[in-house]
Amino acid sequence: MLNKTFQAKPGEVSRNWVLVDLAGKTLGRAATVIASMLRGKLKPEYTPHVDAGDFVVVVNADKVKLTGRKLDQKRYIWHSGYPGGIRTVTAGELLSKKPAEMLRIAVRGMLPKNTLGRKLLKKLKVYASAEHPHEAQQPKQVEI
Repeated sequence: MLNKTFQAKPGEVSRNWVLVDLAGKTLGRAATVIASMLRGKLKPEYTPHVDAGDFVVVVNADKVKLTGRKLDQKRYIWHSGYPGGIRTVTAGELLSKKPAEMLRIAVRGMLPKNTLGRKLLKKLKVYASAEHPHEAQQPKQVEI
């Protein structure tokens, strides 16, 4: 008698909607849990090469906290591709201007760097305030 490893097929996976409130939560610790939910690692039918995760709606991204002196010292760096085109912004500036982008960058770094990772990131919906347009999907509140 042989036991076979279960492999989820893309059409058989059930996806739920999950609501996460980040008010007072630490950025990195919240991002790890959100990345696991997007990937589907919290489900028994997890398969590494299949998108088995849930849709995640994140609210209150502007109320996330950073520990230590990261607001002043942590820098986000990118390059435009032109000579002299390097740009930097501190975490405090990014949190005040685009709080949703800070969480999206943190979660993106924890997902696979391939087409599956890009597909998973599309299921993340981040909002700076407590309002979101996904009430029709009836997301289930999850505590991190």
